[in-house]
Amino acid sequence: MSWSPRYLPSISMLRAFEAVMRTGATTAAADELHMTQAAVSRHVQRLEAQLGAALFRREKRRLVPTPAGRHYAEAVSRALDLIGRASMELTANPGGGTLSLAILPAFGTRWLAPRLAAFQAAHPGVTLHLTTRLRPVDFETEAFDAAIHFGAADRAGCGHLHLADEPLLAVASPGVLERHPPDGPAAIAAMPLLHLQSRPRAWERWFAHHGQAAPAQRGMVFDQFAPMTQAAIHGLGVALLPPFLAEPEIAEGRLRPAWGAAVPGRGGYWLVWPHARDDYPPLAAFRDWLAAEVRGGQGGAVRSRPAATSPPDAPAPQSGLPSSDGS
Repeated sequence: MSWSPRYLPSISMLRAFEAVMRTGATTAAADELHMTQAAVSRHVQRLEAQLGAALFRREKRRLVPTPAGRHYAEAVSRALDLIGRASMELTANPGGGTLSLAILPAFGTRWLAPRLAAFQAAHPGVTLHLTTRLRPVDFETEAFDAAIHFGAADRAGCGHLHLADEPLLAVASPGVLERHPPDGPAAIAAMPLLHLQSRPRAWERWFAHHGQAAPAQRGMVFDQFAPMTQAAIHGLGVALLPPFLAEPEIAEGRLRPAWGAAVPGRGGYWLVWPHARDDYPPLAAFRDWLAAEVRGGQGGAVRSRPAATSPPDAPAPQSGLPSSDGS
């Protein structure tokens, strides 16, 4: 795309402007950029002259951003971040590529991380940048190539690779189960139950699966799997956990199955990516490797179009963005 030079200010001007906007003063910006205060002021003035717009109001010895300046600063900050990331990635790995991936904390650390050594061995030229994220990722404004998403294949404009389903197992600490050994779902209903915000109907489904009416919701509520797991370990109640979280704690003797087998959950874990990155080599390598990892099970299904509807118990989509797994 060809742009008029007027609309492509120099990096020096943009860096000076962004630093003044972020620090609130030309003196602080000058210290950060290792420039003189006069040089920073000249860069800002030249940028305003080139754009033909006032980015700051001069009030005595202070620069006060104009509304136009604040709006422009948001775009400039994103652009400089993208340029910086691209330059860092090229410098760090000129012969390969970098994959920036947003991961859900519990699934990323317990399910994905143990598998990554195999990917690195197979693709030593790809550098992974992993960022844990609970809130949805906006691929249009954030520099991620892909993300781990819980729910359904419902992300518009994205491809989806199914990684795993999420059955839920009722677990509690050995001490709790020794003091109050449950002999059926009715006994579980009388115990303190731990709840996850993003799985509001999980216990309802668990009791329905075992032919028992669910009790009125009570007990502690958590926004992530990790603190809920710790609460169960320390005897605060019975938790519903996916096997990738429950099994290591059971093997170490910190948790035990409370009663019954794991119950099928609603929703699953997906790798999602914007179609604009479909053919990006590091992402293609990672996607193909993940598909091979989950092939043979229920995972590994690739979808390029969103599903028509979300499962009833899946977290509601937020403005078309991927939902959190609460982990």
